Amino acid sequence: MKKTILLSGPCVIESYENLHMIATKLKALHAHPAIDFYFKASFDKANRTSLESYRGPGLEEGMEMLGAIKKEFGYKIITDIHESFQADTIAKVADIIQIPAFLCRQTDLIVAVAKTDKIVNIKKGQFMNPADMQYSVLKAIKTRGGTQASYEQAEKYGVWLCERGASFGYGNLVVDMRSLVIMRAFAPVIFDATHSVQMPGGGGGKSSGDSSFVPYLARGAAAVGVDGFFMETHPDPKNALSDGPNMVPTDKLAGLIDQILAIQGVLK
Repeated sequence: MKKTILLSGPCVIESYENLHMIATKLKALHAHPAIDFYFKASFDKANRTSLESYRGPGLEEGMEMLGAIKKEFGYKIITDIHESFQADTIAKVADIIQIPAFLCRQTDLIVAVAKTDKIVNIKKGQFMNPADMQYSVLKAIKTRGGTQASYEQAEKYGVWLCERGASFGYGNLVVDMRSLVIMRAFAPVIFDATHSVQMPGGGGGKSSGDSSFVPYLARGAAAVGVDGFFMETHPDPKNALSDGPNMVPTDKLAGLIDQILAIQGVLK
């Protein structure tokens, strides 16, 4: 039976102590027989609203921390890339390299990641028609020797798409569940349940959000049909240094995952 992909961890590396604490709390999900688990954290949040916002420890220190987590816990790792030159350094540790939503059309960035042997997870831009994401997928597939944007070739060449909501006026996102079906025609699809409830710039110089809607959207995506889920988590979201209003409290994550697996079980 094909496992459900789960990408989870804190939004950004706040400290090694915080990273280690969260990694420890996610051990049961990593061991779950129905889950293909990847530990997620960003070494740099390069698109924060304000210059004063916390960004992270940076490339070298951040990847060193993620490498230590990988070595101790045996976790596969996913993290974001922001510039093409970072690909080789990230690839030494990460198993998935993620293209941020704002950069999903950046050809050189996609090609640089596709030249590594890592899975490419391309986040759909909040401004993008989901059907047009096939062209971003095709950039990676062709770089790896493929010829067309199809689910089969994307799976073969390790290219995924990630839905994280669409801009709806100013400072708000909505999820059109049709996009999951549209994009799954040409790539495996991950549903980002936490960034989908974000309110960009809604916090007065920083983004806000409403994590109370995460379970509803996640269960909806499970019912529509996706390959996996992206859920950022933190033991104390109110005091997180990035995206706290969107994150699932770590002690509530396992219960939500059980609900998702139950829905997927009914569909199967």
